[in-house]
Amino acid sequence: MTNHPLAEVPDTLFADADAEARWRARFTAARVSLPRWAHDAPDRNLYLSNLSGVWEVYAWDRATDTRRQVTDRPNGTSYATISPDGEHLWWFADSDGDEFGNWVREPFAGRPAAGAPEGAVPGSDAGYPAGIELGRSVSVVGVSNDDGTTIFLSRDNAPATVLYRDEHDGGVAALSRDETLLAIAHSEHGDNRHSALRVLSTADGSTVADKWDGPGKGLDAIGFSPVPGDQRLLVLHERRGREELLIWDVAAGTETELVVDLPGELTAEWYPDGSAIVVVHTHEARNTLHHLDLATGTRTQLPTAPGTIGSVSVRPDGTIEYAWSDAASPSVVRALYGDGTERVLLSPPGHTAPPSVPLQDVFVQREGVGQVHALYARPPHAGDGPLPTVFALHGGPHSADEDRFSAYRAVWLDAGFAVVHVNYRGSTGYGSAWRDAIEGRPGLTELADVAAVHAWAVDKGLADPARCVVNGASWGGYLSLLALGTQPGLWAAGIAGVPVADYLAAYADEMEPLRAFDRALFGGSPDEVPDRYTECSPITYVDQVRAPVLVVAGENDPRCPIRQIDNYLDRLAARDADYQVYRYDAGHGSLVVAETIKQIAIEVQFTRTALGL
Repeated sequence: MTNHPLAEVPDTLFADADAEARWRARFTAARVSLPRWAHDAPDRNLYLSNLSGVWEVYAWDRATDTRRQVTDRPNGTSYATISPDGEHLWWFADSDGDEFGNWVREPFAGRPAAGAPEGAVPGSDAGYPAGIELGRSVSVVGVSNDDGTTIFLSRDNAPATVLYRDEHDGGVAALSRDETLLAIAHSEHGDNRHSALRVLSTADGSTVADKWDGPGKGLDAIGFSPVPGDQRLLVLHERRGREELLIWDVAAGTETELVVDLPGELTAEWYPDGSAIVVVHTHEARNTLHHLDLATGTRTQLPTAPGTIGSVSVRPDGTIEYAWSDAASPSVVRALYGDGTERVLLSPPGHTAPPSVPLQDVFVQREGVGQVHALYARPPHAGDGPLPTVFALHGGPHSADEDRFSAYRAVWLDAGFAVVHVNYRGSTGYGSAWRDAIEGRPGLTELADVAAVHAWAVDKGLADPARCVVNGASWGGYLSLLALGTQPGLWAAGIAGVPVADYLAAYADEMEPLRAFDRALFGGSPDEVPDRYTECSPITYVDQVRAPVLVVAGENDPRCPIRQIDNYLDRLAARDADYQVYRYDAGHGSLVVAETIKQIAIEVQFTRTALGL
């Protein structure tokens, strides 16, 4: 085994004590997710928080305003839910951040001292989580593994039975309030990037109804009406080239498209009485909220500040709760009341994260492509001249950079770098054609858009062309490695966190849902279209890499497995290339605050050294 050069872990990043304290404070400040409340006991809630220094599950009794930490696991906990009666909290227990495991549960009030959580669905298989829905008597969990997708149903805590099993990727989507119907998403047509919907009877697993809009047009179930006996299912569709809304009345066999005259894309949540929905509108990396009356079609915009709304829910009294931030303001959970007044819902103890600076918009026109939307920020008091610039490429690729707070972006700004985010083709929020434009040639398509924004940043005097850094994690890490090999003249350094580095080896080792995603993205498996995987793999171009490279990798990563990263590093070593490695004992990213801080300090120190700063 090759001994790769290890990255230096600096003690500090800034000589000024206040600057050092400020960047660390953004990460150590306690944060909370939007609370999830029990349908039949809305005073009982759970949320995720990093209060302990690790992201874990917390229980919150609103009636008494008491809170307790539920989970305490070395690598944290990220998947959790609460039963409708509020009696039990459920979470997904994996090993070392590898995302492979089982659902467990414990009483809302807590388990006995030294007691262990119980297996939540007896008789279900271990695997990767593929959705969960809980009713009063019915519990349904989806499991994904190398054999495909299996959906297990347990009634009144009896041993689980198999409700659905198929070799294709799929998962649990929604359970009707009366617990007689289950909506699942599936890709039996062979494309998990554009799923179809099926409604099953929970009594025997028989098919009640199917809905598929055909190739290239996905459907996503948001949820059944919260009203017992109401079998209307709120659905996302993309029949007109963007994500919009419809209501499928499964019992009546009818559907109603909800026409909302807004640019961009939509999603929504039900009001508890089923009479209306709250629409979350996404346009040019920002969100607005709207009340839509389903009987009259009347839409009313709700008074929320410009920025990004991460999630939203509607309480039984009609109060809208949502998670919000913008680039300058740290994330907060807010409650918007029917009279238009608003307050912060949850205020974690301890210090508040220091603010950062706003993001600016730019639209770079590309012939034959359209406008590439980018967001950028410059350090305060930086002046007008070109700066060393980090091009931070988002993961996904079905994701987008938005006007949201980022402690990660803020530390680069504090260190004197400009930061540019590119919502390249493949990003969500800009319509189906933009999202799907990378199919058949992923990676290289996105990088053509990145290069256009790079040229804009240099031409406008924002970026110093000799000190541009390409940086990303997950899909962004993949793009970073691919950029270093295919665009060596653009980049003075590169950082790749948990990347795809050798696509053929990654496909062989990754979790099955990602293999299905890759088949849909590339138009087949490596056996069927080997040249496409080779053309779009960073390892193909490793001999063209000239800039210093930092690779950050998780030992237990099921999404971007370690073997394929080692293959790439070995090729760098054989060339005696300028590179460093940092490996950590977790999966696809870390839920541990101290580990996150360590990795960011490594990245900034590496980049300064590479650029001679």
